[in-house]
Amino acid sequence: MLPFKATLQALYEGDTDQAHRFRYALLAFDIATIAFVIVTSFLPLSPWIVACDVVLGLGVLADFLGRLAISRAPAREFLRLSTWTDVVAIASFLAPMVMQGVGFLRILRTLRLLRTYQLLDRLRQDSAFFQRNEEAILAATNLVVFVFVMTGVVYISQHGTNPAIGSPVDALYFTVTSLTTTGYGDITLPGTSGRLISVFVMICGVTLFFRLAQVVFRPYKVRFSCPTCGLQRHEPDAVHCKACGTTLNIPDEGAD
Repeated sequence: MLPFKATLQALYEGDTDQAHRFRYALLAFDIATIAFVIVTSFLPLSPWIVACDVVLGLGVLADFLGRLAISRAPAREFLRLSTWTDVVAIASFLAPMVMQGVGFLRILRTLRLLRTYQLLDRLRQDSAFFQRNEEAILAATNLVVFVFVMTGVVYISQHGTNPAIGSPVDALYFTVTSLTTTGYGDITLPGTSGRLISVFVMICGVTLFFRLAQVVFRPYKVRFSCPTCGLQRHEPDAVHCKACGTTLNIPDEGAD
């Protein structure tokens, strides 16, 4: 058992080429899983979707058990939100007939990527595009996750009781119109709980949207940690840190 655990530790936390390929494979699996969730959430439940759900659920379960196995305090992992999002994802995949209404909540699995610091560090090293646009990519990811999670919440809470929410498309439509504060009024959520959901979507959604806009439209800066004060963002041609004046040595590919 110890050699197996050591192998898992090396794959999940190591700095070898094999470990990097393994984490990239996990990233590809997560992206494929999310794409499957989004597409099939708009389709009627059929045997082939159930079969794919079970296969993906077993993959997510294997990853979940692997992370628990290498944890120094497995019980403490259940105090983390990311652990419970994985539990929701596993349950929704392995019990699609019982929990088909929570299909959109499976996108919560994306949040686990945001805590995989080794993968983020590797993406910064391997991808110049990711390095230049990291904050915009993460801000867009947060917004997309929020939209689909709230779509799932709206669908679960309103389907069967609100005739206006007959499908996930209706829930997605309501979420987007509320987030953008367009508010056409053709779909509303009745009752106190419905109003609270609407308020939450508007406040949090607008905040995430403006955060994305801020990142996209503000002047471009590079991420480079100042060795003295730790300031992370600097102008591409900065020679000195604007916070403490320390001389910087920002890597530069040179002029064209």
